[in-house]
Amino acid sequence: MITKINKNAVRQKRHLRVRNKISGTAERPRFNVFRSTNHINVQIIDDVKQVTLVSCSTLDKDMAKKVAKLTKTEAAKLVGETAAKKALKAGIEEVVFDRGGYLYTGRVLAVAEGAREAGLKF
Repeated sequence: MITKINKNAVRQKRHLRVRNKISGTAERPRFNVFRSTNHINVQIIDDVKQVTLVSCSTLDKDMAKKVAKLTKTEAAKLVGETAAKKALKAGIEEVVFDRGGYLYTGRVLAVAEGAREAGLKF
């Protein structure tokens, strides 16, 4: 019998491996990306205090209206820009990028590019 590989379980193991090496601090919090099939979520987290400082998602009420006509990649870029603007407003200029175990391509790359263009340093 052929068993199908659970891709999400493999991604979660990869994410834990990466999380053992990176951690967010108050000076340089962690920029975490979560990607589902239809939506993308970004959180900027201080792991020392275990607090989410800034979050942005395509599910937010104001963002849902903006991304309704966009492709998923364009929506991801807009989420990255919005998260970066919120972070800069909160006094966060530099972050550690946590791709969440996903490949650094497509929507994850678009989020990072959008945040960089808005002025956030990785």
